[in-house]
Amino acid sequence: MVVHDRNPDRLVEPAPAKINLTLTVHGRRPDGYHDIESLVVFAGGEASDLVTLEPGGPFRLEVSGAESAVLAKEGDQANLVAKAVAAALRQAPQLRTGTFRLEKRLPIAAGIGGGSADAAAALRLLQRTNANSKHEVDWLRIAASIGADVPVCLSSRASMMRGVGERVTAVSALPRLWAVLANPRIPMATGDIFKALGARPLGADAMPSPEPTMPDLAEIANCLTYLAEHNNDLEDVVCALCPEVADLRERLAELEEALLARMSGSGATCFALFDSRQSAERGAQRLATLRPGFWIVAAPLG
Repeated sequence: MVVHDRNPDRLVEPAPAKINLTLTVHGRRPDGYHDIESLVVFAGGEASDLVTLEPGGPFRLEVSGAESAVLAKEGDQANLVAKAVAAALRQAPQLRTGTFRLEKRLPIAAGIGGGSADAAAALRLLQRTNANSKHEVDWLRIAASIGADVPVCLSSRASMMRGVGERVTAVSALPRLWAVLANPRIPMATGDIFKALGARPLGADAMPSPEPTMPDLAEIANCLTYLAEHNNDLEDVVCALCPEVADLRERLAELEEALLARMSGSGATCFALFDSRQSAERGAQRLATLRPGFWIVAAPLG
C-alpha cells in the first residue's frame, strides 16, 4: 500500500508488522544460520511504523514515535533504515536519497520484524525516488544482505519464506482474518532464542528445505487446520525463558471468539486470530483491561 501526504515532494511508506503464523526450524547450517520455513502475513492499520522520504541532498535520518527511545540510544548507524540506504548506495552509488523520517510505533525486538519492515520500506522509497534506475538494481539481493526478514518485508504480502529468508513465495489465497497483537514490552534477542533452541546441525551437503505444494487455505477451516499442524518451533523455548509470554498466550487464547493463539517469530509478541473486525476489537479491549501497559493492537492481516 502506498500512502501520500499533503507535501507533494514527500513520499510515505508504511512498514507493517510481520506475523509468523507458523515457523519450522529444520536445523542449523554450517555458517551458523538456521534453515527455516514460515508462513508469514502482514498486519494493517495501526500495527505498522511509517517511513517517509523527502528526496534531495545527502542521506539524513530522523526518528520519532512512541517506541523510538531505544533506537535513539543505539544511534543512526544501528538503525536498519540507515543500513538499507548504505547497502543500496554500495551497489548503486548514483541513487538519489534525501531525508528519511521514521515514526516508530512497533515495539523493539518483538518478533514482528519491525526493523526489517523499516528497512524494506526505505528500499521501496528508494525505488520510487529512482524510478529510472529501479530495474538496474538488485533490490532483493540488497534486502537479503540486511537481514533474514527484509526480503519478505520488501513485498509485505502473505508469503512462505524458506532457507534463511531469501526464498520467498507469495501465497495467493488466505481467508480475511483479524488479529489481536500483544507484547509485554520485554525485548527478546533472536540470536539468543535460536541458540537456546539447540537445533540439529545440518551438514555442508544438506539439501535446502523442501518447497511443498501449499494446500488451499482460502477457507478459514482449512487455514486453521493447516496452522494447527504447523507450529512455531521457538514458542516453547521463549515461554520457558519468559513466563510472561506463556501467560500472554494463554490470555489471548481465552478471549471470546478467538480462533487460535500463538507467538510470532522469536517473541515476545503473541497474537490471537479472529474472523471479524468487531470480535478482534472487543478482544483487544478486553485484553487491555487484563494487561494494562502492554502494547495491544487489533489489526487486519493480509
